[in-house]
Amino acid sequence: MLLVQLSRFRFSLLFLFIVSFLFNKFLLGFQLLQIQNQYKLIKPGCSVLDLGCAPGAWLQVACQSLGPLKNGGAVVGIDVKKVKVPSLHCDARVQTISADVMKLPKPQVMELSPKKKGFSVILSDMCPSVSGISTRDAALSFELGMRALDLAVGRAMNLSNDNFQNEGESCTCSPYDKGVLLSRGHLVIKLLESEDTKELSQICKPLFKKSTWLRPKATRSSSREIYLICQDLKSQ
Repeated sequence: MLLVQLSRFRFSLLFLFIVSFLFNKFLLGFQLLQIQNQYKLIKPGCSVLDLGCAPGAWLQVACQSLGPLKNGGAVVGIDVKKVKVPSLHCDARVQTISADVMKLPKPQVMELSPKKKGFSVILSDMCPSVSGISTRDAALSFELGMRALDLAVGRAMNLSNDNFQNEGESCTCSPYDKGVLLSRGHLVIKLLESEDTKELSQICKPLFKKSTWLRPKATRSSSREIYLICQDLKSQ
């Protein structure tokens, strides 16, 4: 009798774990769904880079947002973990790479884009391993956000409002100085809200035509997660 009760208890724990995992995965996908429905960042035929793509929910939403396979487009996911392309809601346009985004050179990321020209949309859902120390977690989150911005725009992130070049002007930067986000491209960065998030917003403001903050409805009330939505990268 005791063995039966233990078996039932283990089964209940396993069931709760599976339900919790699937629910969390659904919430992750729903966050991007809200962003996509509200801002229409991903268009048919565009190229999408998903930074921190585990467990794969954003890959699914991104692929579905591209429309039918005949429309073309591509989705590339990068994560320090090995992520298998989900069989549901994904097709041949989706691929994943196991690598540390913090150490991945820009030229190597550029090589992953269609025709090696860059990406139309960059999604950063990267999040540090939460330690429970809010200041430390926020600092690590900010570091990941800055890395996403650096990959997207390159040295342009160091330019101030005064010396940022207007559209139409040429840039003397080498290919290694430029980011992998195409002109008029969009960038989404997840952060843990803190004083540093304001700094990142100020850096992005002169680089993009529009930047706004969003806290998706699917975000837990206890979570400090917030998303910076940057639209239409200005010509570098």
